[in-house]
Amino acid sequence: MSTEISLHSSTGPSARPLVGLIAGPTASGKSDIAMGLARALEKSGRRAVIVNADSAQLYADLPVLSAAPSAQEQAEIPHRLYGAWDGAQSCSAADWAARARGEIAAAHDAGITPILVGGTGLYLRTLLYGIAPVPDIAPEVREAVRAMPVGEAHEELARLDPERAAALHANDTTRVHRALEVVRSTGQTLAHWQQRLEGGIGDAITLAPLILLPDRDWLYERCDRRFGLMVEQGALEEVEALMARGLDPALPVMRAIGVASLAAHLRGDMTLDEAIADGAQATRQYAKRQYTWFRHQPPAQWPRVGDTNVASKSHFDILFHN
Repeated sequence: MSTEISLHSSTGPSARPLVGLIAGPTASGKSDIAMGLARALEKSGRRAVIVNADSAQLYADLPVLSAAPSAQEQAEIPHRLYGAWDGAQSCSAADWAARARGEIAAAHDAGITPILVGGTGLYLRTLLYGIAPVPDIAPEVREAVRAMPVGEAHEELARLDPERAAALHANDTTRVHRALEVVRSTGQTLAHWQQRLEGGIGDAITLAPLILLPDRDWLYERCDRRFGLMVEQGALEEVEALMARGLDPALPVMRAIGVASLAAHLRGDMTLDEAIADGAQATRQYAKRQYTWFRHQPPAQWPRVGDTNVASKSHFDILFHN
């Protein structure tokens, strides 16, 4: 994938349209910087739209618990794909990427600069690089594989796809089952399909990425403080309404960070203080995983900044190169 770290457009018929990207772990200040960038673009005479790339903020059921932009922010700068899915729907990386491609194309057609904002690395990777065109798994194969103990599934995977089996921990249930169901259903290994990525837009755009990696202690303290504020602002009521819907516990919205903790309190299994502490801990653990991913997975040339001053001019200097 070819990317350029610049918000300067090129000229001529082959010019690639611009896409900004603000990425990083939860609570790192992405939304504030995106709003600042959008305001700066509009002040310079260019319109902007912010496109969500966070797997929790796309569900309409959790605007508070997912720290979605406020109504005031969304009224000031157009926002897309926030609350765009109902909790009863499961949104995959491919589902999101298809919608994001549409929003980005519509913005470019209207002369608007889209700014992707979020911390879901798989979504961003799918949008930019594409997705493996794995055929639909036969239902009977999926059912049989997922009923297997992970150890037994790993042994069979070692026979059918030894390279993938060697790369996976024998107790990694999700990945072992996925790799085995693919080779059983399609007759080809997962690696075979992953070499045929399709649908990525990375080579068709000029990407201006910025990754936020603030001081970890600062980030974790912010996670703790923010979760408590979410409860004060209505997160508990959101989870109560979600539970009342009787949705499948396996749906992504039911597994969003903080839902399990607050649901435990509503069932009487935890005090509110215990639920807040548990939710804050889950948020810190999630932020830690995101931090590691964004530190190592994106291309090395993508700028990584640790300044926690979200109004710092240096962030915009990196993007604008002014």
